[in-house]
Amino acid sequence: MTDGEKTSKLREIKETVSGAVEIMHQIRSPSVQESFGNIMDTAKIVKEIIEVLKTPEMVKNIENCRLISENMNEVTTKMQNTLRHLEETGVMNEAKILIRSTKSTIDSFSGGGQDLHDMSTSVKELFRSVRCLVDELRMTIVS
Repeated sequence: MTDGEKTSKLREIKETVSGAVEIMHQIRSPSVQESFGNIMDTAKIVKEIIEVLKTPEMVKNIENCRLISENMNEVTTKMQNTLRHLEETGVMNEAKILIRSTKSTIDSFSGGGQDLHDMSTSVKELFRSVRCLVDELRMTIVS
């Protein structure tokens, strides 16, 4: 090894030792010690939380949350299927017609000079439409 290489190696060792000494001084500073204390406190709290999560009660609660989530997904799927079925069977269209008929009937009450016989007929049609809708809904729910 040449003198230049030895000097270079010594300089590297000196810089490394100097850097290590600087790190040691910084570690001893109050702000770094306070940060270490905060880290230790946080680690202790995290460890306590982990221990609580391992208790049978929390394991059961977590499992219940998972089951609730699965049930909600199933309910969503069933609701989507029910809505699709209602649309396919025409129940939704009949409900729209019923709503229009109801609105027309309500408007006829506020119209003044409407013949009593026409109002009676409209109300009968309204009740028939409601009965049909209820029957369709019952059939849909059963299937």
